[in-house]
Amino acid sequence: MTPLQLLSRPMIGAFFVNAGVGTLSNPEPPTEMAAPFLDKLREKVPLPGDDVTLVRVNAAVQVVAGALLTTGRAPRTAALALAASLLPTTLAGHPFWEQEDPGQRAAQRIQFGKNAAIMGGLLAVVSDANHQTRAHMLRCRAKARKRVKASKAPLPR
Repeated sequence: MTPLQLLSRPMIGAFFVNAGVGTLSNPEPPTEMAAPFLDKLREKVPLPGDDVTLVRVNAAVQVVAGALLTTGRAPRTAALALAASLLPTTLAGHPFWEQEDPGQRAAQRIQFGKNAAIMGGLLAVVSDANHQTRAHMLRCRAKARKRVKASKAPLPR
């Protein structure tokens, strides 16, 4: 992992852990914001009827995946889960296109854009093609070291 990844992944992951814990602790405000979106979504996709449970599940995904990304475990899978959880959060929480007040519309557009930018960063983690190359290189080096050690081992008597 590069020094930049060592710094950036925990920063993104910790953001989601914090947000998810906050939502799990107090799910009512996000549930109220999500209700109109969930109602529209239910017209097209069968979803459970309990909005609070859906919001809590999304928050739990953010906590777990954020912790995984922060600790560097399964970073690509964690980033994909976070990007997927951020999509409904963004659409439900920041529908700037529905705002009549220009000030509210601008504020929601900024928040929507912020979430889109975070999603872009997460997708960059997902698409980290060098990850596979580095992992393969490290496995090859480890195998080569084992072969060298085995060849230098004294012969059995």
